[in-house]
Amino acid sequence: MTTLTGEMLIGSSSIRGSDAEFHAVNPATGERMEPAFGGGTRAEVDRACDLAWAAFDAYRETDAESRARFLEAIAQAIIDIGDPLIERAMAESGLPRARLEGERARTAGQLRLFAEVLREGSWPELRFDTPLPDRKPLPRPDLRQRHIAVGPVAVFGASNFPLAFSVAGGDTASALAAGCPVVVKAHPAHPGTSELVGRAVQAAATACGMPEGVFSMLVGTGNQIGTDLVAHRHIKAVGFTGSRRGGLALMGVAAARPEPIPVYAEMSSVNPFILMPGALARRAEAIGKGFVGSLTMGAGQFCTNPGLVLAVGGDGLDAFLAAAADALGGVQPATMLTPGIHAAYTAGLEKLAGNPTVREVGRGCACNGPNQSQAALFVTEAASFLSDPALEEENFGSSSLVVRCPDLATLRTVVEHIEGQLTATIHMEESDTGEVRALLPVLERRVGRILVNGYPTGVEVGHAMVHGGPFPATSDGRTTSVGTLAIRRFLRPVCYQDLPQALLPEALRDGNPLKLWRRVDGMLTRD
Repeated sequence: MTTLTGEMLIGSSSIRGSDAEFHAVNPATGERMEPAFGGGTRAEVDRACDLAWAAFDAYRETDAESRARFLEAIAQAIIDIGDPLIERAMAESGLPRARLEGERARTAGQLRLFAEVLREGSWPELRFDTPLPDRKPLPRPDLRQRHIAVGPVAVFGASNFPLAFSVAGGDTASALAAGCPVVVKAHPAHPGTSELVGRAVQAAATACGMPEGVFSMLVGTGNQIGTDLVAHRHIKAVGFTGSRRGGLALMGVAAARPEPIPVYAEMSSVNPFILMPGALARRAEAIGKGFVGSLTMGAGQFCTNPGLVLAVGGDGLDAFLAAAADALGGVQPATMLTPGIHAAYTAGLEKLAGNPTVREVGRGCACNGPNQSQAALFVTEAASFLSDPALEEENFGSSSLVVRCPDLATLRTVVEHIEGQLTATIHMEESDTGEVRALLPVLERRVGRILVNGYPTGVEVGHAMVHGGPFPATSDGRTTSVGTLAIRRFLRPVCYQDLPQALLPEALRDGNPLKLWRRVDGMLTRD
């Protein structure tokens, strides 16, 4: 179905919200888009969460193959929407076709990847301590452990990825793979895109015979519907990608519940981009041009955007700055995702430009349309950066701040000083190996992903990827929101002691009837 109705999707039903109506806005033109969407209220939150809870026990015990086919059916249903999905997403986000077609492929790909995870079978992390009835002074009982789904999960769609971090994005895919029903709060910037994808998920659930409450999608513009969702007694975990303020607010709601629950929030990161002396001496100009390409990709609206550059002052850094300024001069303005994001970015530029310790290095071409961003690069001294917390703030968009350090010891002090980050990038040559080796332990404490001689924008969806980091990059630095490890956020261990075979889950029964990987007395085996 490609005709938009402006309705919420609750279980197998479509429901018109009774709260204030709202429209999507085309950020490239400022035009209001049809149809009007009816915002949800506490009544719709209750209905969606009650359905999710009713579905939970049945859904979490569906066999892995059935859940894998469900995820694959969602992926195919999204692909089958075809051009109407891309066109609506383009209109609602200002993002170009190629970017959105790639994001659609990523969305389908990560759903299919989690289907592979389910079929491979190690995700429940089965463990056995075989009984030792004759052990002295006390016998050891029969202990068996598996991981089960935590319960219904609330997922908040992100503004900057209307497909891959939204209704059927990584949080939804990993939660459904774990056996958790999902209630999505769609992002109000792209409700039409969300409805199209939501209907694809809804159709796949019906076609695969899944319990009705396995998926619901709510819409609304205010904070109340999201607050009510996180506070609901049937929600047991939250997946969120967005601002630090939004993430902290949801964490506060979750912590204040009679039963506190985890919020897995990805919030803010400036992703330090570190230039070592050897790299600057050999290829400063090339790095400068590549850096600007990364900085301005997608109008800089990536959570891994390189918003902070660290380097030792000298001829090499001067060459980098000159090359970056030259490259910036040819960067055309780009439409930002929403008027609100554009306003915040513009205010951030003005704040940096007005700081007396900051000097402007270069800007992109002037804006010529609504909600466009002008790329910018600034520089400050390490002493100013270390003494002014405002210089550490993320400015979501295509601007970056270069911190000029007098020596490598100061550079290391700056790295020690910065908050938790998603990524850190190091450009180095072999001659820099010793200095980088000394810096690595500091970076490991500060970030979730360390890159060498690359650019942080772009996150591979795979088994080894970590898209997370210490606070405030995320609310829980032990987790990732991208890659197969993301499933662990929505699982918890349960131990079964001396249960009869007839009562044990099939995965824990003698003889390994499901042929899964199991750790028996510390040894991994499939026997």
